[in-house]
Amino acid sequence: MSEVDTSESPMEEESQTEAPAHSLSNFSSKLRAMIRIRRKYQVMKKRRAEMNGEPARSVNPIQRAMAPEVFTFDRASLSPSLLRKRKKKRKSRVLFPNDSRKYLPAKERSRAKNCLFMLSIIVFIQVYNAIENLDDHVQKYDLEGLEKTMKREVFGQREAMESIQELLTDYLSTYAHNKPLVLSINGPSGVGKSHLGRILARHFRSVVSEELVLQYFVLHHCPLEDQAPQCAQELSTRIAEMVNHGEAEEKIPVFIFDEVEFMHGELLDSLHGLFQANQTNEFLNAIYVLISNIGQGEITKFVLQNSSSNDSFGKHKLGQELGKQLRGNLVHYHSVWAEADIVPFSLLEKSHVMACFLDEMTREGFYPDSSHIERLAAEISYYTAGDREYSMNGCKQVVAKVNLL
Repeated sequence: MSEVDTSESPMEEESQTEAPAHSLSNFSSKLRAMIRIRRKYQVMKKRRAEMNGEPARSVNPIQRAMAPEVFTFDRASLSPSLLRKRKKKRKSRVLFPNDSRKYLPAKERSRAKNCLFMLSIIVFIQVYNAIENLDDHVQKYDLEGLEKTMKREVFGQREAMESIQELLTDYLSTYAHNKPLVLSINGPSGVGKSHLGRILARHFRSVVSEELVLQYFVLHHCPLEDQAPQCAQELSTRIAEMVNHGEAEEKIPVFIFDEVEFMHGELLDSLHGLFQANQTNEFLNAIYVLISNIGQGEITKFVLQNSSSNDSFGKHKLGQELGKQLRGNLVHYHSVWAEADIVPFSLLEKSHVMACFLDEMTREGFYPDSSHIERLAAEISYYTAGDREYSMNGCKQVVAKVNLL
């Protein structure tokens, strides 16, 4: 019995050994849970301190090593330098609004922009039409053809032809004017003044009409002085009819007066009244051409004294100076020239006289032999100025000499 009492069975011994092991495992699991809770609490406490700007407490290296490294999107997991860089990047970033209609405010269209756009279109159309009308006016009178004819048939007067062409182009480029155009062509005998008058009459009769061109020769239409008042009345009536006819057809009439040096005072006074600006519109749209040899002495003297000016610029400048000198003498003769543009015709050189012979011989059907032309040109009297020779009578004797052949 004693052996049975004192000795323990194997099952009892195993139960006694398992009990302390089970209690130890329970204790160790609780301890580990407490350690994990404490670590989490310290980590959270540290993060809160960093976020509040408090100095972080020293963490045990063992605890830091045992702390779990888990990536989170929390700001506390980032270093302060990275936070500052992110703040800078966010501040420098420019955010543009979306173009979708639901995010943009409703746009209000300004009517002023549409009105301004329409006004600019209207102004452009009007300017374009004005330019087209200017071209139409110039093309209507065929001034390019007139220029070619004058250069081909009038010799030795290039500067005068350019001045006449420029004045006609400026005046005929529009139909509305504040005064009529008055051209005064002055020069010595035989230099081409009357020939130019015939060219102008022929040209404008072809481009406008026969009824709008008047070629008036003083010695033919009004030779006697006692008929001057009646001639002035008839001339005024004729001009009034022509300007009214031109106003109806929207064309500019042309009046060419030749041999004006023989025109009587009543006729000059009547013309002077027509040249003024204070008239009705139909009298302002007209061209008057006065052809005379008044001032031929001043022209001859001026040309002979300034014969050394060979270039075209010098001749053009001399022509302007000569026109200024002639104006004073012409206004002293009669005030009608105060309203005119003076175009002086120069003396013709020997080469120009030879060109006149060539043209006349070709027109009459003669063979243009150069030696024959030089012989005929040598029979004419000339002024001598340096190395130049100027004809005393221009080309006035050319027709008579060719008719004797």
